Amino acid sequence: MLRIITQRIEAEAELRRIRDRTSTDQIVHKEATVREVLQAVKRQGDRAVLHYTQEFDLTYLTSEQLRVSGSELDAAYQQVSKELLEAIQLARTQIEAFHRQRVPKSWVQFKDDEVVLGKRYTPIDRAGIYIPGGRAVYPSTVLMNAIPAKVAGVPRIAMVTPPASPSQLTGLETKSELKSAQMAAGISPAAINPAVLVAAQEAGVHEIYRVGGAQAIAALAYGTETIPKVDVITGPGNIYVTLAKKLVYGTVGIDSLAGPSEVLVIADKTANPVYVAADLLAQAEHDPMAAAILVTTDELLAQKVQAEVEWQLRDHPRRLLTEKAIAHYGLIVVVESLAVAAELSNEFAPEHLELEVDDPWAMLELIRHAGAIFMGSSTPEAVGDYLAGPNHTLPTSGAARYASALGVETFMKHSSIISYSPTALQKVANAIDVLANAEGLPSHADSVRLRMPKREPGNEGL
Repeated sequence: MLRIITQRIEAEAELRRIRDRTSTDQIVHKEATVREVLQAVKRQGDRAVLHYTQEFDLTYLTSEQLRVSGSELDAAYQQVSKELLEAIQLARTQIEAFHRQRVPKSWVQFKDDEVVLGKRYTPIDRAGIYIPGGRAVYPSTVLMNAIPAKVAGVPRIAMVTPPASPSQLTGLETKSELKSAQMAAGISPAAINPAVLVAAQEAGVHEIYRVGGAQAIAALAYGTETIPKVDVITGPGNIYVTLAKKLVYGTVGIDSLAGPSEVLVIADKTANPVYVAADLLAQAEHDPMAAAILVTTDELLAQKVQAEVEWQLRDHPRRLLTEKAIAHYGLIVVVESLAVAAELSNEFAPEHLELEVDDPWAMLELIRHAGAIFMGSSTPEAVGDYLAGPNHTLPTSGAARYASALGVETFMKHSSIISYSPTALQKVANAIDVLANAEGLPSHADSVRLRMPKREPGNEGL
């Protein structure tokens, strides 16, 4: 059951606990495993990727099977319904239209004395996107990660995603049973959901590999005989994927270190408790560590939402998982004013923030930190998750204090442009000389001094 807290000090402590829920000792032990995987893939390439795919995912592949074939991609279109294809295409159109507005423009500025300053934006050469898989299906995440790369002009987009769980497909659990079944009966444990394959093609992905986990991140970061080395890796994953991204950062760029998902709803007495409860559960059903928080000025609403959550959970298809998230990371906080609600929200810096209040636009002025803000009772988070246009890959665990959503900028970099004429250089030569010598860098000073016009002998005083 969702707990209701009315004391601010207790609420602040609980919000800190939930925000920092991934900062535990278990991460240290998992990091050692991830380091081992990264080093093995770096040294052994495909061989290590296949070994860890077999060990962790119970999936038996050869190097030739890593890349999804053209025939599989074609077949995927025949395996999705017309309605799903149309929904994917609508989402693609909306997401692409939004991100096209965000492409940064190169510029130059012409100043006096033929000084030219500017900034030039160019896309990276290769992008790698990670899409969670196994028992989960996330075509929306494919669109949200691949479309900004396409809009940015990235010429090569590679996608990695783990195939469906072989135990799910075969009903078998042990490694020997799975391998025997695959070899004897032709059962393939390497299937990828057709909706994911269709979304990838619609979004402009160039190549898809059936591999997940830390080994997939390592393959993208270092390259193997089959999987190309990329420049930037984006996309969410489990703790092993997140740690792998953290450890390869510097070798490649990354979007963020995504933690478990979270929503914080600010609501007043005008909010509909049925809507609020549904929005909290929509977040909790993601993961046992997902956080679902309501901060409200109305104690009666708090009680109604608490009861409504229990009601909506009765026949929920993901009840056990959702109940676990609610029990550990669900919370209702009753506060005296919307101003206090905003203070608590800003301290938590939620990934998703819903303003289910009478005047959300006035409330917006109080909000400083949030990954995405959903305005009013007709804007549930699901709108942003699927097809509003703004990206749903957002900063978590308080990172919204300094980070932003994934966008075209993630797949681009900029170079400064500087051009000085001889006249312009001469005007600043003395200042550069003074600064260079103050820093003890005489060659810096010489690089300017030697470019200055040489005076004729006997005219030194002129």
